[in-house]
Amino acid sequence: MSRSSNQKKKVLFIASLLLRKSNENNPVSMSEILEYLESNGISAERKSIYDDIEALKEFGLDIIYTRDKDRGYFIGSREFELAELKMLVDAVGSSRFITERQSRKLISKLTKLACEQDAKSLNRQIGVTGRIKSMNESIFYNVDSIYDACRKNVNISFKYLQWKKGKKLAYKNQDKIYKVSPWMLYWEEEQYYLIAYDVNDDKIKYFRVDKMDKINLTKEKRSGEKLYKSQIGKDFSHKNFHMYSGREASVVLEATNDIMGVIIDKFGDDVHMHQHEDTFTISAKVIISNQFYGWLAGLSGKVKITAPEEEVKNYKAYLKKLLKDYR
Repeated sequence: MSRSSNQKKKVLFIASLLLRKSNENNPVSMSEILEYLESNGISAERKSIYDDIEALKEFGLDIIYTRDKDRGYFIGSREFELAELKMLVDAVGSSRFITERQSRKLISKLTKLACEQDAKSLNRQIGVTGRIKSMNESIFYNVDSIYDACRKNVNISFKYLQWKKGKKLAYKNQDKIYKVSPWMLYWEEEQYYLIAYDVNDDKIKYFRVDKMDKINLTKEKRSGEKLYKSQIGKDFSHKNFHMYSGREASVVLEATNDIMGVIIDKFGDDVHMHQHEDTFTISAKVIISNQFYGWLAGLSGKVKITAPEEEVKNYKAYLKKLLKDYR
């Protein structure tokens, strides 16, 4: 590349240098800027550098000049602060639905948003031990396809995977092709789920997005919206337990005061409570399933169903069956 061609890019080289090399503790001096330009075949005078820096500031770069011991220029505020990048890197590194390879690729891109000195601290954030990472790298494309189907208001078809004997991932129900109307992507327990209306079974179902394969958009318009809206409301996260389907019921729960935080975490801080001396009660809509019963059992009797009587009997029957299985 000729020197004259590089000369036209002088302001871009200066911006690149400041973005890659500078921060508050590591300003770039005028002599360093001149040396960097010279190494890229660009000769410049100090006055032209001042003009270029002013142009970059007018363009929106927060370039600050410091007169401290190490005089020079540095980028003040960036699109992402270092603390924000650390949080994003940790989220990507610990996410279960992103594969190891994709995690490394995304983190590499995130580190480029910081200067090289700060990028070192980001690299030390990588990796959360003991986490099981997804092995399905198509999940990004699955999410994109589902959003595309929702935007176009059409159904999708796909095959569904499950783990089988010998730790083999194979298609569920042989080679069955599922056809559904996608209505919502939902994040639960570090996994993406699709909430959709099953056209053939006439019911709302949940599907793990990382287990979906060969997603195709059809030309058929979505259906089941009325049923979807009746079952999935703004309180869905409160009444759902571990994304298992079941029947919805209104129950009264009585809990001891020491687990009030657990109840608020699950049902929200706007849940209406009736306070007693050592306990409190709430009325809530829940999806009755074995997972709901498991949640109750896991709290070791600190929360129990008190009404309606039918649901009390159902929970007792569940517990009796568990005891019978262990005899």
